[in-house]
Amino acid sequence: MTPKQFVHAVEHALIPLADKSEAQGMKAYLLNQFEFLGLAAPVRRAAVKEIGKVKWQGSSDLLAAAELLWQKPEREYRYTAVDLLRQNSAQFNVNDLSALQALLLREPWWETVDGLSAVIAEVMHAAVQQKPNAAATMDVWLKHPSHWVRRSAMLHQLGWRLDTDTTRLFGYAIQLADEKEFFIRKAIGWALRDYARWNPQAVTDFLQGNRNRLSGLTVREAAKHLQLT
Repeated sequence: MTPKQFVHAVEHALIPLADKSEAQGMKAYLLNQFEFLGLAAPVRRAAVKEIGKVKWQGSSDLLAAAELLWQKPEREYRYTAVDLLRQNSAQFNVNDLSALQALLLREPWWETVDGLSAVIAEVMHAAVQQKPNAAATMDVWLKHPSHWVRRSAMLHQLGWRLDTDTTRLFGYAIQLADEKEFFIRKAIGWALRDYARWNPQAVTDFLQGNRNRLSGLTVREAAKHLQLT
């Protein structure tokens, strides 16, 4: 199945299930910025699953399919693209990050940015296992003009557990600490909270030592399951 054929199959699976009333609620939830078919994630995923397993030729085909899905106005197609990329994240490497960033910057909002960031986290995790300095790519992203790319850089170690590079985690948090953007402050707290599940003492020490530099939102997010004095 070619990328174009896959996208046609997705359209054929999703369009008959469209629900206008649900779409209005979804649109309102994202501040009336985007169009929707009105499909909840379980409904959408079940419909796409019915297409059957597709054997992809490589990352270029996957990215081509994602690009075609991204061109559709309804947000569910982008969510399907994110699912596709994540299910096949092992086929990507650092050379594909620019393409993933390009998708991330197309009509971005937190749901697509965070979905793609999960893909990027898996790609980066595999990359640094083979070449630790591969993480330098995220150092560049952290200085990107778009706060959405900076958010993705802050989140790129989500799920890494004790493989987390604490020098980058804490260093990124400090570098972004002065930003006023809500989605950056939230991301710092989220990244710290995720690592705190595996090393609570390290995150506690960091928060206590930098409380005057971090926003209240960041500290609240990071310390949800910690006991700060």
